[in-house]
Amino acid sequence: MKVFVTGVGGQLGHDVVNDLMARGHEAAGSDIQETYSGVADGSAVTVAPYVQLDITNKDAVIKTIEEIKPDVIIHCAAWTAVDAAEDEENREKVDKINHLGTQYIAEAAKAVDAKMVYISTDYVFDGQGERPWEPDDKCYAPLNVYGQSKLDGELAVANTLEKFFIVRIAWVFGLNGKNFIKTMINVGKTHDEVRVVNDQIGTPTYTLDLARLLVDMVETEKYGYYHATNEGGYISWYDFCCEFYKQYGLETQVIPVTTSEYGLSKAARPFNSRLEKSKLVENGFTPLPDWKDAVARYLKEAEL
Repeated sequence: MKVFVTGVGGQLGHDVVNDLMARGHEAAGSDIQETYSGVADGSAVTVAPYVQLDITNKDAVIKTIEEIKPDVIIHCAAWTAVDAAEDEENREKVDKINHLGTQYIAEAAKAVDAKMVYISTDYVFDGQGERPWEPDDKCYAPLNVYGQSKLDGELAVANTLEKFFIVRIAWVFGLNGKNFIKTMINVGKTHDEVRVVNDQIGTPTYTLDLARLLVDMVETEKYGYYHATNEGGYISWYDFCCEFYKQYGLETQVIPVTTSEYGLSKAARPFNSRLEKSKLVENGFTPLPDWKDAVARYLKEAEL
């Protein structure tokens, strides 16, 4: 199976290429940079064929995918800076990347009859209530520019293709790039106490575990909408921080605060990021491991 992966300079794309090649699939990767810019860890992604690609350039997208002729496209490239997306000067760019770029990828996938995986987010929902969001729930009124752009990307895929997987994730962490664990451990090393919100509820997603699931998916024709985060129940960002501080051995005091007490964020954040994942098991997929186990493996690999 030949698989084209966008966004290989990021956390998830890096792990997806490694998993594909470990299973004997043919993988090629792309990103906006001239050469691969991710962590040079000696893994398969550093030797996989690499193509510079601006996904907002429709002609370049079509040309690249028609030349590669993949069986599958796993679309990991995205604008993910949630607060920066709110800035007036960035809004058009965010839409071009997350919405129009995805539309071009979907059209190119259709032209070569490729399956497509689109990585989405809990931010497509309105973030209210306490009921876990079902994969097939209708999405209305995302809270911010980023969430709307990702929802528009979802619709672009679903309205263009029949052979698609839309996989919503939340609270992502991985080896290749910035994430909450890495940031807070660095802060904890230089502060006696940190403030972390305790009224936003969800579950983390380790990209190494997610990559395995995505490759499992594309080896099937079980198309549709899915939710995929690590198992272990719903927690707050405060709970998450307490756990990885404990595992890392930091004695920094973690102080729980409400979102309103914390302040600072330009973009509104969802209080309810609970994603219902039982559809994975119903369709024969193996769920992601417990998030505490994922944290332990991440800390061992990351060498923070």
